[in-house]
Amino acid sequence: MIMDFKPEILAPAGDMQCALAAFAAGADAVYLGLKHFSARMQAENFSMRELSQLTELAHREGRKVFVAVNTFLKPGDPASAGKLMAKLERDVHPDALIMQDPGALLMARQVGFSGELHLSTLANITHSQAFKSARSLGADRVILPRELNLDELRACCETCPEGLNLEIFVHGALCYCVSGRCYWSSYMGGKSGLRGRCVQPCRRVYKQRGRSGRFFSCQDLSIDVLTKVLMTIPRLVSWKIEGRKKGPHYVYHVAGAYRLLADHPGDAQAKKEAEELLVMALGRPRTKSIILPQRPYDPTEPGTETGSGMFAGKVTQHPGARPGFSLKPRFDLMPGDLLRVGYEDEPWHFTSKVNKPVKKGGSHPLHTPPKKSPKPGTAVFLIDRKSSELTGILDEWQKALEACPAADQEAVDFTPNLMPPAYKPRPMTITLARTLPQGKGGAMRGDMAGLWLGPRSLKATPKGRAPRVSWWLPPVIWPNEEEQWSRLIGQTLRKGGQQFVLGSPWQAEFFKGHEAELIAGPFCNPSNPAELTVYLEMGIKGAIVSPELSGKDMLSLPRQSPMPLGVVLYGYWPMGLSRLPLSGVRPGEAFTSPKGEAFWARKQGQNTWIFPGWPLDIRKHKDSLMEAGYSLFVLMRDEPPKTMPMAKRSSQFNWELTLL
Repeated sequence: MIMDFKPEILAPAGDMQCALAAFAAGADAVYLGLKHFSARMQAENFSMRELSQLTELAHREGRKVFVAVNTFLKPGDPASAGKLMAKLERDVHPDALIMQDPGALLMARQVGFSGELHLSTLANITHSQAFKSARSLGADRVILPRELNLDELRACCETCPEGLNLEIFVHGALCYCVSGRCYWSSYMGGKSGLRGRCVQPCRRVYKQRGRSGRFFSCQDLSIDVLTKVLMTIPRLVSWKIEGRKKGPHYVYHVAGAYRLLADHPGDAQAKKEAEELLVMALGRPRTKSIILPQRPYDPTEPGTETGSGMFAGKVTQHPGARPGFSLKPRFDLMPGDLLRVGYEDEPWHFTSKVNKPVKKGGSHPLHTPPKKSPKPGTAVFLIDRKSSELTGILDEWQKALEACPAADQEAVDFTPNLMPPAYKPRPMTITLARTLPQGKGGAMRGDMAGLWLGPRSLKATPKGRAPRVSWWLPPVIWPNEEEQWSRLIGQTLRKGGQQFVLGSPWQAEFFKGHEAELIAGPFCNPSNPAELTVYLEMGIKGAIVSPELSGKDMLSLPRQSPMPLGVVLYGYWPMGLSRLPLSGVRPGEAFTSPKGEAFWARKQGQNTWIFPGWPLDIRKHKDSLMEAGYSLFVLMRDEPPKTMPMAKRSSQFNWELTLL
């Protein structure tokens, strides 16, 4: 049965032309970022002046604008983020803010932001207990992870508290790792996905046992064929399209397709027209991924290419001629078309602009940049198009935009009201393992044993030792695991467990009504005093900071912290966690990157953990960390398989880098 409401069509806007294209296609709302605190910093993004004009235009047209302030905040960021929100409230009046950091929620409350507050998929809200915490902190909407199936979506809506709505991604690029639980780009070179600067190392070619493939490169999510089913799920109020780095051509076609599907559910002609629009959107090959509970699809095809764009043909070489390379297109090319030669993960790939019409089967010269000579037969893709029809439509919207007033540029003063720094207890060390160490005391090179909580680890722990164990919850709990984890936590408490390290702050809800020492673990990504203040509101008494922070940021945080802090000193920190199928890679065996770097994967419950072949190691900075005020030091004993090559190096993660 179709519900009596239409879902909101929410389109991406990496720049002004994309925003106008979204409105022209019938989108109800756009989401976008500013020049700071956006999880898509590679997009052009908006100035405050541009945003004020766009928001005015949107409101005149009965549309909405959501602003993403969805990076995690570094120690010095809360005041700047608060000033930004205060200026948005005073001058722009966007309809909602999107955020991943609980500290951003606090800043929005303190500046009196009057729009809605939406928690990003990066906030990793994955189960019904988490919805309660989100609502109690003032969230109006939660953006669900892309790894849920239809049954889980229904369950989430049934348990969603009053006043909280849900949003789902229906189309666009898929990450192999769970949002908010991917450190791959950051660990490999300081470009943090949680700060909007991912360089997509998952798209690259990897090798294992002589076989190579893009094992982690996903096709684009597209659940257009299931939109009629989605309309039977109440509280799922918004259909979100991914793509803030895409151009207006993509936005116009995809937003138009989902507008048709929402307006005409069950209409065969509308479905056909929507499919035609999606084909012309110039995305990657499409997949339903794992949304069908009885028939999940693997969104990766390691033996095939997953480059974006429409395949236009292959490079032909003409020795001795200028420019020397050309393309015989499989369809007509238009002036303004943008072609990509090669795949995005190939460092030498380049783009070529079409300046004049080229008929199907004709010849388009490819002017190659210096030192970039493609091999004959290299694939070429159409990745953007500026048709005269769309240009004319956007020109009309541009005129309407220019008639809208722009906000002033006066600064706003704001000082966050945060909890004062707290007393720091004596230093201690936790050694985290998957099985309890043997021997007297049960600790390895430390003061306390840490265990990943699970049925086996709990059963193997004598009742008398349970109070002396630091129990670690997983970084992600899925809807179909929630009852199991609630029961397991209860059993641990009855056995005497006292200290619990949370894999996400929302897991604190499991402990309501119980006496327990809760610590926000490193997968919560603790990184700033505003976030730590919120944790205190949630009943959390300590935090182990995000290992992504630079050394400078890490050393500055204890002076601002309202709670005791810990840090991961050593261990095989995972590149990321995934719920998607692991195809082409054998767990527990080494696989390598194009640069020869070794990795391995481990299945743990419903998730795959991907590890580097070399450990995080900042032990030489322990004295500096103790002097700064850290009191808890973690050693992670997730040892690599015996088949892994011996690690020839270690990593300080971002210690010596500036996390942009």
